[in-house]
Amino acid sequence: MSMLDDFVEHTSGPSIPPRYSSSGAYRGSGPVATLGGSGIEAVGYEGFEVDDGEEEGEDTRMVQALETGFIPSSQHQIALPPLFSLSLVQYSPPSSLLCLTTANNLLFLAAAPLSVIIIDLDKPEELVTIDLPKPAAEKGSPAPQTKDMPSITQLYADPTARHLLITTTSGDTFYLPISPGNAAVQSRRPRPLRLRQTITAVGWSPISGNATVDSNGGGDVPPPAKGDAITPPATDVLLGTTTGQVLSLPLPPQDDIFKSVSIGMSKPLEKDLQMVYTLPDQQPVTGIGFGFWWTGAGGRSSGRKTGEKRAWAVMTTKERLYEVQGNVGTTIAGGKTGGWAEELFKPFREGAPKFQELPGDMPNSLLKFYIPSVEGQSVSSLPAPSALAWLTAPGLYTSSLATSNSSEILTKPSLLPYPSLEAPAAVSAFSRQIAPTTPSIPPTPIAVAMTQWHWLLLYSDRIVGVSKENEKMVWEEALPLTGDEHALGLSADPVSRTFWIYTDRSIFEVLVRNEDRDVWRAKLEKGDYDEAIKFVHTSPQKDIVLSRQADALFEQGRFIQSAQCYAQSSRSFEYVTLQFVDADERDALRIYLAERLDRLDKRERTQRMMLATWLVEMYLSKCNTLEDIVAAESVTSDVESLTIERQMTEEDLKNFTTTYQSDLEPKVVYELILSHGRTDLYLFYANLNKDFGKVVEHWVTEEKWLRAIDVLNRQNSVELYYRFAAVLMRNAPKETVDAWMRQPSLSPRYLIPALLQQQQRSEPITGNHAVRYLSHVINQQGSTDTTIYNLLLTFYASDPDPDDTPLIRFLSSCPDDPTTDRPYYDLDYALRTCKQNGRIQPCVLIYSKLGLYESSVDLALEKGDMELAKINADRPEDDDVLRKKLWLKIAKYVVQEQKDIKSAMRFLESTDLVKIEDILPFFPDFVVIDDFKAEICSALEDYSARIDELKAEMDEATASAESIKRDIENLTNRFVTIEPGDKCWKCGLGLVIRQFYVFPCQHSFHADCLISMAMGFLPAPTLRRILHLQDELVSRSSEPTGRALLSSSFSPAPSGTGTPRHGKDSSRNGATSGSAATDLLLGMTGRNKLIAAGDRLREMIIPDALAQAVSVVGAGVGVTSGGGSGAGKKGAKKRDRLADEGRVDELRKELDELVAGQCPLCEGVVIGLDKPFIVSGEDTADWEV
Repeated sequence: MSMLDDFVEHTSGPSIPPRYSSSGAYRGSGPVATLGGSGIEAVGYEGFEVDDGEEEGEDTRMVQALETGFIPSSQHQIALPPLFSLSLVQYSPPSSLLCLTTANNLLFLAAAPLSVIIIDLDKPEELVTIDLPKPAAEKGSPAPQTKDMPSITQLYADPTARHLLITTTSGDTFYLPISPGNAAVQSRRPRPLRLRQTITAVGWSPISGNATVDSNGGGDVPPPAKGDAITPPATDVLLGTTTGQVLSLPLPPQDDIFKSVSIGMSKPLEKDLQMVYTLPDQQPVTGIGFGFWWTGAGGRSSGRKTGEKRAWAVMTTKERLYEVQGNVGTTIAGGKTGGWAEELFKPFREGAPKFQELPGDMPNSLLKFYIPSVEGQSVSSLPAPSALAWLTAPGLYTSSLATSNSSEILTKPSLLPYPSLEAPAAVSAFSRQIAPTTPSIPPTPIAVAMTQWHWLLLYSDRIVGVSKENEKMVWEEALPLTGDEHALGLSADPVSRTFWIYTDRSIFEVLVRNEDRDVWRAKLEKGDYDEAIKFVHTSPQKDIVLSRQADALFEQGRFIQSAQCYAQSSRSFEYVTLQFVDADERDALRIYLAERLDRLDKRERTQRMMLATWLVEMYLSKCNTLEDIVAAESVTSDVESLTIERQMTEEDLKNFTTTYQSDLEPKVVYELILSHGRTDLYLFYANLNKDFGKVVEHWVTEEKWLRAIDVLNRQNSVELYYRFAAVLMRNAPKETVDAWMRQPSLSPRYLIPALLQQQQRSEPITGNHAVRYLSHVINQQGSTDTTIYNLLLTFYASDPDPDDTPLIRFLSSCPDDPTTDRPYYDLDYALRTCKQNGRIQPCVLIYSKLGLYESSVDLALEKGDMELAKINADRPEDDDVLRKKLWLKIAKYVVQEQKDIKSAMRFLESTDLVKIEDILPFFPDFVVIDDFKAEICSALEDYSARIDELKAEMDEATASAESIKRDIENLTNRFVTIEPGDKCWKCGLGLVIRQFYVFPCQHSFHADCLISMAMGFLPAPTLRRILHLQDELVSRSSEPTGRALLSSSFSPAPSGTGTPRHGKDSSRNGATSGSAATDLLLGMTGRNKLIAAGDRLREMIIPDALAQAVSVVGAGVGVTSGGGSGAGKKGAKKRDRLADEGRVDELRKELDELVAGQCPLCEGVVIGLDKPFIVSGEDTADWEV
């Protein structure tokens, strides 16, 4: 069991969750500090509508009330959660508490008579109790009685909780080094200090040994000790005494006097103790504090503190507050020179320091300093005090402290009268009793403490919180005291920012909850809007501040700032706009509308569009107004500034339309701009919307052709090119064509109306920009549109320049359409156009391209252009007859028209198709041949040589014919030897049992087998011819009584395996394939049969029938060019109906040529390379191995 368990009382605690609730906790967890049902009246907020816990709803109604001025009475006196509350610490001291102080999360308790209890709030179960030594009795004196025993009067702990001074009623002072968080090494032997003075106040140095200090102190002053877990770091203190003296002493003490058990007046003083000053009124010092300022380049930077140093000190008595400050050379006390304290106070020993006097009888005069620490701040980096509070008889004297070098230590001092406590305070839920107090005048507090935003005043029966901002009481709560229990004091921990009340029996913690909740209201009351906005917690609160600020700025005539604030608030749009309209402040209204637009949700499309449109109209109106003013004040000096303002307004309008382009309706904006006559803005907005059509239209209207073309060049819409093509081509053809050529996506067809305008000009073709564009389209863009080619041809043909070179070059170089092999232009149209414009040479060329070479030559000769005629005469390269005919036309023209024999002879040299004998008929009947005698002789010699060549060729042909005749005769004697056992290569049966064929490759087949095999690869025309032959042969060989075919007994199997087919089925099949099929064919002859056969040619050809027919009409073995025809059955009778044996022989020979012209095995291998091994319907199992 820990030591704290002996002191724990199991009572209920506050509703607020305790800060320490682990095992051994000393604070309750029940409803001890609950305000509900306590009966304590809530403090009203004067001037504000306090909410009932739903802050946002109430604050929102407050914003609405700002406009109407009506605040419902239900909004007043609604209880708010308290900012502070009391929590009873579940700890019972071993004896009456005498005093309490706290620092760095440590509680130091003084218990009667001479015990000091240290409680580490992080480890509450580890209590440390230290007993002060009792004073020794004088020799010969009786032992002191209990009632005469000295007791502890006060505990003084430095903010870091490393040093503790203890004073007693006997005037003794003890020093105790503290080891926070380590109870095991905590010293339990307080050291008595030899001061010979009774200490009433202690001021701690804001600089400890662990902090960064200057290194240029006095040479005899040792540097302060840094300290460790056991030994605390060195620090300085100023001590105030009952006689008004101020002592300086470094801690811890330098010498060891722990062997002393008592302090006698005969003992020497502390080694470094110095009496530095005595207050003029020599009254007991009730409070003391000091600090340092750094000046110069070093300042109070976070690093090493350098530069000039100044020290300051504040001391209080019951009625006076003294201030001293001065330059010091060090921040360390002691040494031979006395250190900084000696330097500071020495100048004031000759004269009285500055002081404030507040007379009155104040039994509990007390001076407290506030250190503005933040949560989690290290104790080694605590800032210097920033404010003080002094309990005086007239009231609470408060002031801020200068944080840098200043002539005044106290800034913004004020005297706050103590709050009036007219009614007795109510009792908390856990209180036992309350002593009734009904003072006629405001009672004076017994202690004071400072939080960040409030002063806490402790009275004998209650505690009160007063706002620093509006100096109003915001919290009051009764102390739950018993009948004989008394409140003793109030202590504040600057590190953990906790506050503790102690009585002679109990300890209470003042819990701070949402302390800055109402700071914004207080600052708002004072009109400090910028500061108020920093402390708002909800949007409605911010709204209230901004609304009040906007109202104030509006009343002050600062309309622009007011508009900005209104825009950030939720004040109704109509209210604000009417205010500015009534005040005729259009600039402020414009700012307000712009800010509201910027804050509107993107989904509020309609509202955003209306606001944006209104703003555009306002900008335009201001621009016009400024222009009117400039025009009216053209002779004044304000013109330049007004012009600049107008330019800035226009620039603002441009930026606005750019930013809010999506919120504007272009049609409305265009109408607004045009109604105000702002052409420049009209063009800007059109460019912004990429509405280049309006821009081009404007420049065309203004006849600024080049600017219009420039706009076209900067956009990609081809529709605009088509739309303005005609007007631009008419007024700026060169620049227009340049623009077209830079846009390859244009379709020239749509530009034809504009291009045709150039046809009306009389300028030469070289300056025709339509021709330039069309040539670019054809040559660079590769157009194949016939219309474009025809149009360019029209321009060339209609050129007033008679030179045909450009037109001929175009006609000659035009590529041909690969699908028609004709030029891309229309030849008929080209011919018609060239004829209409008298272009003869182009017409000749066109005739030539049309294949009308005679017409082209005739036209060339008609115009007397023989060279052109020669060129066209050679064009039909594949038709020598036509070429010769054309050359003869030219020759006739030369001989008959020109009648120049020498020219005719020279003409013969131009071609090898026409000879002298060809043109002789063109000469007159009587002409002297002297001019062409040589040519005639040359021609005769050529003929003689040619006759000799033909004779040699004839002799060679005669020899070849004789050789062929001999080979044919030899073929009749050709034979092949057949063995008796030879078989048909298809059916496998004996070869000689039926008509057969033998090929030079030694393959032999029955006639029907050969026919069936040949049908597999013969083409359809051959099959039709075979079918026709079959029809004719069968008809010539048929008998009235019918007759079995040769294959009726042994017909080859379809598979070609040579297995004979016997029996009934075989006979039936043979009959069916023979006579029945024959009868079928006989009933359908000629063309009708072939048409009926269709694609069933192979089914209509019956090999047995053909073989039978051949065997009937022939005998013996017939030999074809490819093989031989064996002899049929000997003794077969000749058919009586065979009327023409010669015809039958021709049919048989033709059939042999078709069927037996080549071996089916040898030829079929080549033909069947691309056929599958397994045909459709065949069983694949036959291929298994």
